[in-house]
Amino acid sequence: MQLTISFMAVALFAVIAQALFAAGLLASAPFNRVSNRFLALLMVAIALWVLDGFFRVSGLYGQNAGLYFSPIYYSLGFGPLLYFYVRSLVNHGFRWRARYGLHFLPVLLQAGLYWWLRFQPYAVRLNFWEHVHRPFTYRLEFIGTWVSLMVYLFLSLRLLRQYGRWLLDNFSETSRLRLRWLRWLLLLLAVVSGQWLAELVLHEFFGVYYRYDYSTELLGVVVFVIGVVGLRQADMRAVHFAPEEVAEVESAPVPLAALPVPVAAAEVAEAAQELAGIPAAKSAVAEEAEPPALAPPAPDPLVMERIRRALVDDQLYQNPTLTLAELAAHTGLPPRLISFTVNAGFGRSFNDLVNGYRVAEVQRRLAAPDARRFTLLGIAFESGFNSKTTFNRIFKQVTGVAPREYQA
Repeated sequence: MQLTISFMAVALFAVIAQALFAAGLLASAPFNRVSNRFLALLMVAIALWVLDGFFRVSGLYGQNAGLYFSPIYYSLGFGPLLYFYVRSLVNHGFRWRARYGLHFLPVLLQAGLYWWLRFQPYAVRLNFWEHVHRPFTYRLEFIGTWVSLMVYLFLSLRLLRQYGRWLLDNFSETSRLRLRWLRWLLLLLAVVSGQWLAELVLHEFFGVYYRYDYSTELLGVVVFVIGVVGLRQADMRAVHFAPEEVAEVESAPVPLAALPVPVAAAEVAEAAQELAGIPAAKSAVAEEAEPPALAPPAPDPLVMERIRRALVDDQLYQNPTLTLAELAAHTGLPPRLISFTVNAGFGRSFNDLVNGYRVAEVQRRLAAPDARRFTLLGIAFESGFNSKTTFNRIFKQVTGVAPREYQA
């Protein structure tokens, strides 16, 4: 056989080689092991789809009719593999369950069909193409792939949105855990889905095949991006986001704690709310006058004070990777109670609360007489920040001006 050498043939071959190599690295990576294996399988599935395009542009299909119906089509697995990659990446405690296999039933049927055809004589395959595949199963496969990808893209984006909100309530440093690259990847796959829709219209209503087919090239870009960025994803072992548990926490009533502290409860409530920058709470008499059924559970001022003491007096905010779980271990309070109190009592997320104290410390140190002896970045690091980019972003978000402008 003789290959037709062209730019597209070389590009597709390079993409396939890179995808298989990156998939091998992902499958053997020492961290994010479960999620990386889902991603490796997705890369292999896309690489095999791109292989079909390589066979076409290199002229191999024209020289060897036996390559038709090769078992290289697993497009109905793109969506489920992507969704379970996202799901396992944001939850280090993810475990496979038998019922998840139902998501992969369509791709197993797709694979079974092509593997069965692979061992049939050419005459059987030709007959299948003319009387079954072109009029029926090709259409079913193409439309099914598009619908599947759209459904799982929606589920993945929704999960990432929920994860983004949860992240702010559980981590003080989120720069390497925000998964912005993954959102861009999902949007890129949405573009591929749009191209597939255009191809579908051309196939169904105009009988045009392959003339405006750019999905192979777009998938080549997708698999290249996955290979480059997926390998650089931060270790997610500290992340345990389970949407079901979050829903339970949000809906469950939170008990009020009675903790012994050597100050009056009313004074503590006032002081804690003043430090948090929120309006003073209603008086106990006014609260009692409201109908109990309509009044949401109030945050306990004693719990608020314990959280404030841990963050400020014990200087936990200076821990650059402080998490809600670590704050819970330090205070002895349940994470659920801390999360509720921070949101309802301090009026902000855990991330905003901790970074607010860090910015306040930077401002305090910049106002000191000896501030010029230290670099701005050195002050930021000693105040709990561990990244220049994060410091600049958070400082401007809190104060409204960049650190350099504030210092000047």
